[in-house]
Amino acid sequence: MKALCPKLFFLLSSISLVTSQHSSLDHFLQCLPLHSHPSNPIANAIHTPNNASFQHLYELHAVNLRILASPSKSKPLAIITARHASHAQASVVCAKGSGVQLRIRSGGHDYEGLSYTSGVPFVILDMFNLRSIKIDIVSETAWIQAGATTGELYYRIAEKSDVHGIPSGICTTLGIGGHFSGGGYGNMMRKYGLSIDNVVDARLIDADGTIRNRKTMGEDVFWAIRGGGGTSFGIILSWKIKLVRVPRKVTVFNVQRTLDQGATDLAYRWQQIAPKMSKDLFIRLQPEPISDATNGNKTIRVSFIGQFLGRAHRLIQETDSKFQELGLQLSDCNEMSWVESTLFWAGYPNGTSIDTLLQRVQDNKVFFKTKSDFYKKVIPKQGLEMLWKLLMEIGNVFMQLNPHGGRMEEISESETAVAQRAGYLFKTQYTIHWTESDGGIGAADG
Repeated sequence: MKALCPKLFFLLSSISLVTSQHSSLDHFLQCLPLHSHPSNPIANAIHTPNNASFQHLYELHAVNLRILASPSKSKPLAIITARHASHAQASVVCAKGSGVQLRIRSGGHDYEGLSYTSGVPFVILDMFNLRSIKIDIVSETAWIQAGATTGELYYRIAEKSDVHGIPSGICTTLGIGGHFSGGGYGNMMRKYGLSIDNVVDARLIDADGTIRNRKTMGEDVFWAIRGGGGTSFGIILSWKIKLVRVPRKVTVFNVQRTLDQGATDLAYRWQQIAPKMSKDLFIRLQPEPISDATNGNKTIRVSFIGQFLGRAHRLIQETDSKFQELGLQLSDCNEMSWVESTLFWAGYPNGTSIDTLLQRVQDNKVFFKTKSDFYKKVIPKQGLEMLWKLLMEIGNVFMQLNPHGGRMEEISESETAVAQRAGYLFKTQYTIHWTESDGGIGAADG
């Protein structure tokens, strides 16, 4: 028999693949009502490309335009916007029986779009509507569903108490399900550790669609989901956290220095002392290239962005004794409630209403690529100077160096799935960003 020509073979293979996808999707969709709770019909939670709302839902909770614009990233066969736990359970059971891959999305902040793209036929299980937050101030605990955002959590805690908080992320539109699963870095980690260090229980859907808690999932799984990625071991429905104590007033500041103002010496000194200062003090180092206002030449501006769990006069005493080179003054400091400080860190101007924390979708989306490193040794001054040169050559890039030490030193590397504890000085995040008009920078995808 004469062999099929390559073009015809490719066409027939493509037709076969599409037919197979439609068959799997049909089986999946027909299965869903059979496994969801009758009192909470799943029909209104099912969205396919035939629905006018499909594209909007797909893009709404995806923060990286690089992923959305990439021609190599496939779109889902359907999106299930779960409104009841049984919808998530049914999605697991039916995906397993239909051979369809599930991608789980809470807030869509994963940098590589792993919650809303795949290389094989897939369905998105969107947890965004499962957003209940139950605060119990008496026991100092809270149950938070996976679809709630960090901003909503901060707001609801503040509704109940002005002396409680939670160590968690700076972005206020992070989905709690994925954020905690990845560890939950934040500006109180030197005092209280990561978000996961304050998790005491969880509700998880396993591969059979059964809901399990800490006791029934077992300590090995409970260990793994705290920092090891929730969807590797099941679907997180909710977390139970231990609230932490915060003072009624915290102090924040943002002191900026350029190279001409000694930024290199300060950055070098920061590496040595930031991980060793009071647990109440967190100072982020953020270098970025700018144009000098006086001559237009490129330079580096280093921002020292800090938060102190206490009043400004105590902060000044701490910095004067351990980081006098920074020259922090009372005039640089702003005292505010802890919940107001979450808006400061998110980049909002002073005086912004805390109602802003209830905005659940990020609206300033950009194209970006981000990587991270953990450092155990101080970068020498020569290394910093080389780094500044590289940043100025790239242009549209910034870095964030977050100090460890404090409570992070005290927690064993085997306590959770996040092992970067004692011996680590700081975590660095590198971010390059661009717009569609910057053609060619998309090579950062590699």
